[in-house]
Amino acid sequence: GGGGLGLFTAIRRLRAVHEQIAAPLGDRGLSLYAQHVDPLEVGALVDIFRAEVDSCLLGTDAVRDGVDVPGRSLRLLVFDRAPWPRPDLLHKARRARFGNGWDDAITRGRIAQAFGRLIRRQDDKGVFVMLDAATPTRLFGALPEGIEVRRLTLVEVLEATRDFLAGG
Repeated sequence: GGGGLGLFTAIRRLRAVHEQIAAPLGDRGLSLYAQHVDPLEVGALVDIFRAEVDSCLLGTDAVRDGVDVPGRSLRLLVFDRAPWPRPDLLHKARRARFGNGWDDAITRGRIAQAFGRLIRRQDDKGVFVMLDAATPTRLFGALPEGIEVRRLTLVEVLEATRDFLAGG
């Protein structure tokens, strides 16, 4: 029904998913916008997504970090994988200085930030999905107290999401 934001850790996977879902969503009358596919800058894509309550948007970390979509326009947030930091030179130096917990701290912060994009106001309602089955449970400590974390199969996720979002 739209309102979905897919966040990817790799542009290649974003493009592959876009290719797979663009036609089926279009057949259902849902617009799909994607960073690195559509010839618009991130801000414009987010503005369109915010304005069209039943559209979907795919993006990478620039979308995760720059999205402000309160209300019904954003009701499903899906990560393709846990957003671990890239092991570039600066990251390796920080890990050497601060220890292996540095990776967890960055990843928890990214998860918390993304969840904060989904639930912006008291009346917001949404589903947060992490498709990476290997995501360590310890990372979900980044979510607010009282958030139910469930490990489900993909079919169970689809059913539970549909049921939750249909409830209001």
